[in-house]
Amino acid sequence: MAQLFTEGLMLMLLGMGIVFTFLAMLVLAMNGMSRLSARLEPLAGAGSPPAVAPGAPAATGPAADEEVLVAVISAAIRRYRDR
Repeated sequence: MAQLFTEGLMLMLLGMGIVFTFLAMLVLAMNGMSRLSARLEPLAGAGSPPAVAPGAPAATGPAADEEVLVAVISAAIRRYRDR
């Protein structure tokens, strides 16, 4: 009985160690990709003007931003309900 308990405990510790190692490697990979994308970010947007939809109203301040946001949310709700 004690041997079975010991084997179960060893198997549990081995599994937890494998999961911890995998998660640590995942964190390192995510940090590396974040640094890489931050380094490449200035190259991706160089020389291109900001994208503006044709016929979109020019935003003049926070009030205009709120109006556009309300219009977009209203259109999304209307489209969802029309499905």
